[in-house]
Amino acid sequence: MPLFVPATDRTALRRALADPDAWLVACFCAAWCNTCTEYQPKLQALSEARPQHVYVWIDIEDEPDLLGDEDVENFPTLLIQAGDRVLFYGPMLPHIGHLERMLDNLDPGGPAVGTQLPNVAELLRQA
Repeated sequence: MPLFVPATDRTALRRALADPDAWLVACFCAAWCNTCTEYQPKLQALSEARPQHVYVWIDIEDEPDLLGDEDVENFPTLLIQAGDRVLFYGPMLPHIGHLERMLDNLDPGGPAVGTQLPNVAELLRQA
């Protein structure tokens, strides 16, 4: 079942993130960002095409604690997390094909990306 939820739907997130094999694909956005507004339905469609991942739309102004000490300067900024390992974190051009290729090529056993983010998946599970 595809899951594309705002970060505020904690019940659905806890249930989906309980699967140890689920990757968190989080898009950090802002309500005022026109690029994000255009990207959101594309990410939602991707969640339907690739339901093995958990897709979360996080408005940075509503959920600043999910960023910890990280700053988001460009939108969309994406986080891909497998378990407690960050596989990707950074801005991405708003072309959904770029994210599709990244999801196809990321190695969950590869090196983790260092960030100042808290463990976003864990925070979403606990909230």
